[in-house]
Amino acid sequence: MIRITAFTSPDLSVDNWAISSGDAWCVVGPNGSGKQFIDRLLLGQLEGDGQGSVTHELPITAISLVSFEQQQSIFERELKLAATDLLPESETATRAIDFLPTDKTNDPLLDALNLRHRLDRPYTQLSTGESRKLLIAQALLQGAKVLILDNPFDSLDHKACENLSAALKSVWETGTTIVFLLSNRSDIPQWCGALATVQNGLLTCLDDDEPAQKEQFLEALFSPTDQPDWPEQAKHLADFPHEYIIDIANASVSYGQQIVLRDLTLQLAPLEHTLITGENGAGKSTLLGLITGDNPQSYNNDVRVLGYRRGHGESIWELKQQMGIVSSELHRFYRVRCDALTVVCSGFFDSIGVYEQISEVQVNIAKQWLQAAGLREHGSAPFHTMSYGEQRLVLIARALVKSPLLLVLDEPTQGLDELNRSRILDLLTTLENRRHTTLIFVSHRQDEYLPLFKRHLHLKIPVNEDKDFK
Repeated sequence: MIRITAFTSPDLSVDNWAISSGDAWCVVGPNGSGKQFIDRLLLGQLEGDGQGSVTHELPITAISLVSFEQQQSIFERELKLAATDLLPESETATRAIDFLPTDKTNDPLLDALNLRHRLDRPYTQLSTGESRKLLIAQALLQGAKVLILDNPFDSLDHKACENLSAALKSVWETGTTIVFLLSNRSDIPQWCGALATVQNGLLTCLDDDEPAQKEQFLEALFSPTDQPDWPEQAKHLADFPHEYIIDIANASVSYGQQIVLRDLTLQLAPLEHTLITGENGAGKSTLLGLITGDNPQSYNNDVRVLGYRRGHGESIWELKQQMGIVSSELHRFYRVRCDALTVVCSGFFDSIGVYEQISEVQVNIAKQWLQAAGLREHGSAPFHTMSYGEQRLVLIARALVKSPLLLVLDEPTQGLDELNRSRILDLLTTLENRRHTTLIFVSHRQDEYLPLFKRHLHLKIPVNEDKDFK
C-alpha cells in the first residue's frame, strides 16, 4: 500500500518501510526525535534528496491524519470566523455535527467514541480529547483507508482511552490501516502488531521475531540523559499570612440547565499539594478556572485565593503574578507568533506574547528554565514550528519563571514522552523539597499519583449532568 525505500531528508531518514493494507503500526519516539515528520512523509509532503522512493498504491486523499497541529489549525480558523463582522454570531460557529457526512450522523461509531451528546456543540467548546475523537470519526466516516494518529490517547481518562482503543480496533478489524505515532510505550495498544522506533531522525522497523531486540530498542529510546538542575526560585511561603491558600465554600457552576459543579467546598493550606482526578466531564478544568479566575462564575461564588476573595477589589493580574498555570486551554490560545524564549519570558507578565520591555535578569532566568527543560538550543526556534511536546515543555518553563506561590497544572505532561514526563514529575518533588510552591495537579494517569500529594480530590459528574463539560 505504501512502500518507502532508502528515503533521506534533513529531518527524517527511512531505509525500508512497507505498510500493507490492514496493518496496525506503532511508531514510538521521544519528543524532538523526528516523529513529527512521519505524517508528512506518508502524506507525500516531505521532500527527500531524490535518491530514495516513496510509493503509494492508493490516492493520497485516502490517507487521513489526526494530530494536535490539525486540531489547533481548525481551532484558530474558528476563532477567526467568530471574530468576523460579516455573519451574525449564531451563524459563525461550526458545530461538531457539521464535520460529519450528513448521511453518517447516526453511525454507531459516534456512540463508540462517546460523541453523540456533543454533536450540537461548537468545535471551540470541545475539549482537546473530544475534538480529537471528532476528527477521527470524521476521517473514518469519510472513508479513510489509512488513519495516522498522533498521540490519540493524550488528555483522555482511563475509561475513555479504553473505549477509543476498542473503537479503533474495530475499524482496524474491518480493514482500515492504522499508524500510531506515540511518545510513550505505555500507550501502545495490545492489538497493534507492527512496531518501529524513531530517534535522531532515523526510523527503524523492529522485527517481530526478535522480542529481546525490540525491548532493547525501546529501552534505549528513553534512556536518561544528563540534564541541568532545575533553577532556584526566589519567593517563599514562609511568611504567607493566611491559613488557606485556597478557600472555596459551597461553589456551584452551571451553564443553563447543565450543572458542572455542585456545592463544592475546598480548603487548602500552604504546601498542601493536591491531586485532582475524575473522568472527562467531571468539572476538573472548571474548578481550576474558579481558582485562576478564568471562569467568570468565580465572582458569584465564595472563592478566596491567596487571601483574596474573588470580586472584592483584588486585581486578577495581581493574583496571577503569584500563580503559574499550565493547561490545554492556554496551549490552544497561545497563537502569537514568537520564539520559544519570548514565550517563556511572557510568564513574567502573564501575557500571550510580550508587550513590555524584558530585563536582562528576566532573560537570563528564562534561559535557565529553557536549559533545564532540555531546550537550551531552541530559544530562537519559532514556537509554532516546535513539536507539541516541545511546546508543552516551553509552557511549563513559562509557568515557573516567576517562582509562583501557587502552581496550577492541568495535565501538564500531555504530549510529553516518558523521559520528559519523568523529568517533570521529578521537578514536582524538587518543588516540594524547596517548600515555596503549593501544587495543584490534574491528571488522568495513575503513574502520576505521587506520594507528595497530601490531598486527593476525585470529582464525579453531577447526577443531572450529560457530560457536556470537562
